[in-house]
Amino acid sequence: MNLEDYFISQFRSVNIGDDGAFVDGYVYSKDAFFENVHFKTDWMSYYQIASKAMLVNISDAISMNAKPLYALLAVAMPKSITKSQMSELVRGFEDVAKKYSIEIIGGDTISNTKLDITVTIISKTKKPLFRKGVKHNDLFAFTGELGQSKKELTKLFRGGSINKKSKFVDIKLRDAFVFKTARYLRTGMDISDGLFSDLAKMTATNKIGAQLYRCISKKIACSGEEYEMLVSFDKRYRKTMLRRSECSRTKLTIFAKAKRVKYTSRCKANHF
Repeated sequence: MNLEDYFISQFRSVNIGDDGAFVDGYVYSKDAFFENVHFKTDWMSYYQIASKAMLVNISDAISMNAKPLYALLAVAMPKSITKSQMSELVRGFEDVAKKYSIEIIGGDTISNTKLDITVTIISKTKKPLFRKGVKHNDLFAFTGELGQSKKELTKLFRGGSINKKSKFVDIKLRDAFVFKTARYLRTGMDISDGLFSDLAKMTATNKIGAQLYRCISKKIACSGEEYEMLVSFDKRYRKTMLRRSECSRTKLTIFAKAKRVKYTSRCKANHF
């Protein structure tokens, strides 16, 4: 058990363990987005930073088949920040909020040595999608293309630049796919730590393993911050899922089957 898992395991609430906490019809999710941990200010504009901070949090709501309604922001800013940069942050938050019909209802601001952002999203759902529920012989699938985010991050670390439409900056969430396929899904979660790492979380939660249909390179399967969906469903719905994914213009790759075998992620942990 790594230190992150150990820390989380010390809390006893049954609502811990998914992308958000489902309580009385609402989903509550929170993620941190910190300078020099998740981004550098010379990589992204302040507008892009605020936009991505919102999107990575909205992703958690969508992955649980919930409609985001409200947002709370906590922003720690360095004293050197300018009013122009503050305005960029505001526009980034507000533009994404408007796109997803979210109302920003409050939060907190403090002075700091760097730019750190924490967002809380409050969402509502009648049919929450959890990580638990996988059954023997269910199929595992992921949406979209994987690997680009890690590739772009490597380029940034080497001093290169990336296009403003890069997946590392401009996240495309899979809300249309989730809402069209939710009735057929057993489980779901967004891919934030990499396909293999998140598959390990899902299989561990369900006390089951996974048998891969195909060889997937670590460059693809260990790429974090993809914010695609990892889902499982009954093998009877294979054709239905592929058809529904086409309706939402979403590529769906079925890559594994749930089996009573041991599954271990081959990716390096992204957390401490």
